[in-house]
Amino acid sequence: MMTKSNVQTVAKEQIKFLKFPKEEVLKKNQAVANRFIDLQRALSLGNLEREKVSIFFMDTQGLKKVETTVWGITDKSVILKQGTIIPLERIVSIA
Repeated sequence: MMTKSNVQTVAKEQIKFLKFPKEEVLKKNQAVANRFIDLQRALSLGNLEREKVSIFFMDTQGLKKVETTVWGITDKSVILKQGTIIPLERIVSIA
């Protein structure tokens, strides 16, 4: 189980250099549904309030965190500022 003590914070500009496996990080359908709801909330916060959120995600090296504004959501990814993309299936949680 991952804990907050082993989370590496990355700048959104560094995300394009990371490698993402194709596997889903969440094992339960309810967790996947909750993630999408949390992302929609983050999108609203970003567009309406210009508020940043913390996105926890997994790349090939482990758990990472980025503090950013969500600009868009597709069925496969989350779009951040400057066209930076995080694959949806690699997002663990949004805070």
